Formats: sequence, structure tokens, C-alpha cells
Amino acid sequence: MNIALCHFRIGETDGVSLEMEKWKVELEKQGHKVIYIGGNAYEDTEVIEELYYKNALNDKIVANSYLKLTDYIEDGLKEEINKAAKVIEEKIAEVIRRRNIEVIVPNNIWSLGWGLPAAIGIYNAVKSTGIRAVVHNHDFYWEREKYSKPTTDYVKELLETYFPPKGDNIKNAVINSIAQGELKERKGVDSTIVPNVFDFSADLWEIDDYNKDFREVIGVKEEDILILQATRVTERKAIELALDTIGKLMEEENMSALREGSLYDGKKFTGDIVFVMAGLIECEEKYLNALKKKAEAYNIKLKLVNSVIDSYRYTKDGVKMYSLWDAYVHADFVTYPSILEGFGNQFLEGLFAKKPMLVYEYPVYAKDLRKIGFNIVSLGETHQVDEEGLVKVDEAIINRAAKEVITYLKDGEYRKVKVEDNFEKGKKYFSYEALGEILKSLF
Repeated sequence: MNIALCHFRIGETDGVSLEMEKWKVELEKQGHKVIYIGGNAYEDTEVIEELYYKNALNDKIVANSYLKLTDYIEDGLKEEINKAAKVIEEKIAEVIRRRNIEVIVPNNIWSLGWGLPAAIGIYNAVKSTGIRAVVHNHDFYWEREKYSKPTTDYVKELLETYFPPKGDNIKNAVINSIAQGELKERKGVDSTIVPNVFDFSADLWEIDDYNKDFREVIGVKEEDILILQATRVTERKAIELALDTIGKLMEEENMSALREGSLYDGKKFTGDIVFVMAGLIECEEKYLNALKKKAEAYNIKLKLVNSVIDSYRYTKDGVKMYSLWDAYVHADFVTYPSILEGFGNQFLEGLFAKKPMLVYEYPVYAKDLRKIGFNIVSLGETHQVDEEGLVKVDEAIINRAAKEVITYLKDGEYRKVKVEDNFEKGKKYFSYEALGEILKSLF
């Protein structure tokens, strides 16, 4: 079959883009012809700029639909949404006909509420062309505060009707059992669970001629401990919990323990603990400033390195760009304190990279992943929010977590046993092969 995977952005480091690439690989293995439809140029992508997640008109529609009706009266907003939807409908239908698409796979477009015109336009294009749709729902609008207060009845109606739409030619896929239950309860829609996966059969990431200078380039010494936050920088990632834990590591007693003898790899720790944030900055400036302030209070060296990170390696204008995998290679420890995830791409990356991880047990982890028995340094599954809007957990949990981090940084044999066990469990449950079997039944 000819299949089109559709999203607001293609080929970037966000979880949805990464999962689409994995679907493409497995579907092509099964003999299908797969293309992308998205808002930005990428390999074999039909570009529809109105879909792009940074499209100015869509930003304006989102602000007026969910924050405050400032640029339109109610009928004006409705008219703008439908006008934009018509443009998208015509462009999508043209691609479907020209490329002979038989199945379209909207990713988050019929679930998140971000692109109201896109949801309507793609639905109408599917209806007019008679093709089938397999809807890949990563996140739903009811999971996000942003979409909880529509400014008009029409926006509320759109969320009810198109997120997701119903039809005999539409199948739904979700990425966890919580979403499956919610979708059935709220919309009466059945779905198939398709968890996020990783290519556990790929060559392991290692230090090589290309990435061997990564630490030097980002200003981290060989004698430093590099703790990596690989995710995008957004409020729900609760990166402040990583800083609280590292802050505890910075206390004199713990630093003495780390400096005594050698680390897990035989090196002597004589430098600093450096916290490296590798992902895109997609948060409010207030949150980023709060993280910087907290790091400064703990005297933690903080590095924002996304300017030299991309989804693949290349050199542009004399600047060497590294893949996210290069950052993992150089990490001594990985933090993943997110309080909300649809599944957890970076968790799987950490398993594959064979790195120990600090994890807040977000709801999907607690429901779907915990039972597998991964070896993690846990931050628990309950939290509070302080007066500045930052997430916090009990001090006793931070204390215990810091001690466990020290064990992983000091005891090489213990570390190896735990991360190897994690790798094997990840390979068993979340491999490309496991994905392929599920996609066979969906398509």
C-alpha cells in the first residue's frame, strides 16, 4: 500500500517525529511505500506549510481558541478556522491523489487540539477521497491544561467532533493503556496500544572519531561528571527535580564519597558535576530562568547545548553538529524526571545507551512500565508544586536518590549488571520487531 505519515513537523527530535520514522522503517520492511506529509522539508516529505507547528496563523488561532479571544469575534474565529481548514483540505487531497495514497496516518493531529484547521482539513480530505486512516494518537487534548478552557462553543464542538473523528474507515492507535481507557470512556472509541519502540538491534553508540571531542566542544572536562538531560526543555519535564538531586550530590559528604577512589570507569573524579541539557528550549522564559536560578543556588555548572545538537551529524557553516546519541555516549548518568509523558522516548534511549537513569514515575511509567522491573533511581510517583510553580518531591526521596546515584557512579560491576538487564528488557518489549507485529494487524 501507499501510506502517508502526517504530522506538524518531520525529522526533528520530538517524540512524535522519532516514532514516525520507526513506523516508516517497519512499514517499508513489510513492502509498503511510505511518504511523509508535514509542515517542514525533510526526506520524501510533501510540505504543506500550513501544518507547521510554528505557523503564524495557527499560533494566532491557538491563542484565540484557548487563551483569550482578542483578535476575532466568535464568528470571525470560526470563519478563520474554516478558511484555513479548506486550504489544508485541498492541499492534502491533491497529495493523496497525486501520490495515490491509500492510508493516511495523522500523528497527534486528531488528538492534541493544536491544529484545529488541520484536523478539519485532513478529515474532509479523507472523506472526499475515500481513503482509510490509521490515527496515531500520542497525546490527547484532555491531558493538557492548555486546551482545557476553549474560548468559544465552536472550539469546544471541534474538540468533540474531530479529536478524534469517528468513521468506519478510521482506526485508532494509542501509546499506553491509560490513553486507551480514557479514549473509550470519553469518546466510545476502541484503540490498539502501540508503545514507543527503539531499534535495540542497532550498533551500540560509542565514542568515535566524530564525537570524541564532544566534551571539549561543550566545555566539559574529562575529569568532570557529565549528567545529561536529553529531553526538550519544557515545564512538564520537571527538570528542577534533576537539579535538586544534583544539588544533594554537591553536598560535602557526597562529593567526598565521589572523589574517594575511582569512578565506575576507573577514572578519578577531580573536576565538577556538570548538568548538560541537550534538547530544544520549548518552555516559557520564566521557567528557564527558574532552572538557571536553582542551578546557581546549588552551584551546579549548567550547560545548554542544543545549538550543537540535531537528529543527525553534519557540519554547517564550519560548525560541527552532533546527534543526540553523541551526548548519551559521553554521559555518566541520565536524568528523566518528567511528571507527564505519553510514553517516554528518552527512557528507551537511556535503556539502549546502557546508562543509569533518575526517573520520576510518571503515570504511564507507573501503569505500563513499572511492572517490567526496570532498574532505575526512582523519584517516586507523587509530587507537589511550590509557589514558583516548580515541582518538588519529599526531601527524603531526594536524599535516597542521591545515594543511589553515587552507587551507580562508583560501583562499575553493579552498574554494568543493572544497565545490561535494562537493555535486555527494553529489547524484549520495545523493539522494532515488536512494533512490526502490531503494525501488521493495524494495516
